[in-house]
Amino acid sequence: MLNNKSILVTGGTGSFGKKFIGRIITEYNPKRVVIYSRDEYKQDIMKKEFSKKYPNKVDKLRFFIGDVRDKGRLDRAFAEIDYVVHGAAMKQVPACEYNPFEAIKTNIHGAQNIVDSAIDRGVKKVVALSTDKAVNPINLYGGTKLVSDKLFVSANAYSGMKGTVFSIVRYGNVAGSRGSVIPFFRELIKSGDKELPITDFEMTRFWITLDEGVDLVIKALEESRGGETYISKIPSFKITELAKAMKENIELKEVGIREGEKLHECMVTKDDSRTTYEYEKHYIVYPKFDWWLEEYFTKGGKLVKNGFEYNSGTNSQWLNKNDLKEAMKSLGI
Repeated sequence: MLNNKSILVTGGTGSFGKKFIGRIITEYNPKRVVIYSRDEYKQDIMKKEFSKKYPNKVDKLRFFIGDVRDKGRLDRAFAEIDYVVHGAAMKQVPACEYNPFEAIKTNIHGAQNIVDSAIDRGVKKVVALSTDKAVNPINLYGGTKLVSDKLFVSANAYSGMKGTVFSIVRYGNVAGSRGSVIPFFRELIKSGDKELPITDFEMTRFWITLDEGVDLVIKALEESRGGETYISKIPSFKITELAKAMKENIELKEVGIREGEKLHECMVTKDDSRTTYEYEKHYIVYPKFDWWLEEYFTKGGKLVKNGFEYNSGTNSQWLNKNDLKEAMKSLGI
């Protein structure tokens, strides 16, 4: 599907973007891959890194400086693009709380610009990356991503049945990525701290790897019909178990939940259960459009029970201390 196609990734210099682009240029034969982001330094670093790592593939890459807030620049970048993966966003909860107008400009206005430019330029498909924090949001980051998700789902009504197809992939913090708790704990341990701060000893999170995130995006690119939200089946872990996995006998200090932080994360709500189907390795929340027909549903799925909720605190899959040790070792983090 991606062979001889042009693919653009917004926020392409981030953890996900680099992993996704590396996979695409080694597993497929794209015509070109455009890295769209606003940080020239990160683009330069990525270009040098990929030149060494993929010397025979780097000619496929195009580094495009731009901001998703800039509709004109997106119009230019989207020319002759087949597929777009939208990963650019303001993601850090404290930064969004302190700079709400900036978060709105990037996460909401930027999403609308992506939608408009994709339709205007005739892009075949757009897959937008979402977050568990967009589900029943209690902070501005989650609130802006909820609005962004709604924009991408509703965009299918604007593009029409033969126009651009928009879908969403939802997951939480990727293991070991920037902004996740692993590098934070590692720095504290490295600096010789005798204890690790735990906001709440009962706190849980979902565990997903970059490769699992990439797999889900590729699935959405391959099979989406418009408006679906894809969610991986992944295990949960307690933050205390992760801390013990990183340093066996270190003291843990409960410091209290921060503003905008949840005890558990949720990726499918009870209200969404009415249109959520379960597959072998993932769930899909289907849209509630009048024009959606039964034939559009991906084959092999089963409607979940009414009232079903996919929550990190009530998950059926769990990683304990030893599991987390092995998982981090296998990922090299």
